[in-house]
Amino acid sequence: MDTDEIKGATNETIGKVQDVVGSVTGDAGAQLAGKAKELSGKAQEVYGQATEQLRQLTAENPLITLAVVGLVGFLLGALFKSANRDSINHDDVPPARGRRY
Repeated sequence: MDTDEIKGATNETIGKVQDVVGSVTGDAGAQLAGKAKELSGKAQEVYGQATEQLRQLTAENPLITLAVVGLVGFLLGALFKSANRDSINHDDVPPARGRRY
């Protein structure tokens, strides 16, 4: 189990308890805070499960992982190069002075 899964399950349980205490005491604020903590705990638990699965996948298939990372790097490089080229307006650039190399 990943630490995020453990923390998420703990936060989810704390949120459920806080929700029940809020509903028993009639404190809507505590009940709402409990539901929010429960939801964030569940999200953290799902994140932990996803990272654990990704870790296992990369350990089992290192060549596929390398290919995917290379492809993502290539696509990001092309995207940033295209965005940088489109953002330059050559009409606004003053002419160069002095020597040209």
